[in-house]
Amino acid sequence: MTTTLTPPPVDVQKELHGAQLPARAPLGVVCGGLVVGAALYLGAGVNLMLAALVVFAISLLLPAWSAAVEGRRKATDRLVTVLVTSSFVLAMFPLFSILVTVISKGSKVLGVDFFTFSMRNVVGEGGGIYHALVGTLLITGAATLISVPIGLFAAIYLVEYSEGNRLSRWIRFLVDVMTGIPSIVAGLFAYALFVLFFGEGVRMGIGGSVALSVLMIPVVVRSTEEMLKLVPNELREASYALGVPKWRTVAKVVLPTALAGIVTGVTLAIARVIGETAPLLIIAGATDSVNFNLFDGRMASLPVFAYASQRNPGIPPEFSIDRAWGAAFTLLLIVMLLNLIARLVSYFFSPKGER
Repeated sequence: MTTTLTPPPVDVQKELHGAQLPARAPLGVVCGGLVVGAALYLGAGVNLMLAALVVFAISLLLPAWSAAVEGRRKATDRLVTVLVTSSFVLAMFPLFSILVTVISKGSKVLGVDFFTFSMRNVVGEGGGIYHALVGTLLITGAATLISVPIGLFAAIYLVEYSEGNRLSRWIRFLVDVMTGIPSIVAGLFAYALFVLFFGEGVRMGIGGSVALSVLMIPVVVRSTEEMLKLVPNELREASYALGVPKWRTVAKVVLPTALAGIVTGVTLAIARVIGETAPLLIIAGATDSVNFNLFDGRMASLPVFAYASQRNPGIPPEFSIDRAWGAAFTLLLIVMLLNLIARLVSYFFSPKGER
């Protein structure tokens, strides 16, 4: 004989759990607040920040309503939920605002000519960012070639060879200090270094690469070090038990295991420095012509081009300002592409059990 369990009557549930708000009460309060905020912003011309505060104030009606119906404990839970959700929205608002502004203003000038023409002999309408795009790719690529070997070998030494000695502690301390160095200091360092060899007023693309590498190295060291620490010691010990020397264990066992995380860290380091303006403005300079030689003369870059176009727009100014927004949008697309590549590398090269 089988018995079927039936839910208790509604009155019994009410006695067990107490009075509760309707299931859609939170959604209704939030939607009501959004409607009022939108009406104030679009209809009454109220400031956006003030409209957001009105929406937040209306959202606080939910815990007050809950306190009257459900009691203090449930009201506290709903209050914390409102505060956490509001904090998340507040944190995402600047990012969303930047994306909307850059995309709306930068997409107007995108086209084939914008990516295939430079600003040489262009005044007013026309021209493009070809020279700046080439400069950004060359400078950032050279900075990557400088930074990755140094950062990778430094991280390998810290994890595999240092054994907590005094030198490793000093290296970690200096890496932490370098992480917080302002970008303009890196540019001044590169300029002072190249002045020793080429004299005052030197401007070179390779100088910009050196400045960016100063900013990249600590990021590569830290990310690679953390990835190497995640490799199980059992893999190393198994390799040593087979008589494999340490350098070969690192090259054939440790690095392939941590490859996904290392590549992701390197990609994020590139994304971190590709938009730097101050160091490139100091040492790489600016030019309207295409320059493929890192060791000869000034070299344009997207951040410097956007800054110069906004700083000295010329007459009429609207064409130059539009090109600045277009350069910013292109830079944003490159950074998003680099982050996508990092995600894909992390997915395809990570162990199957971690996907």
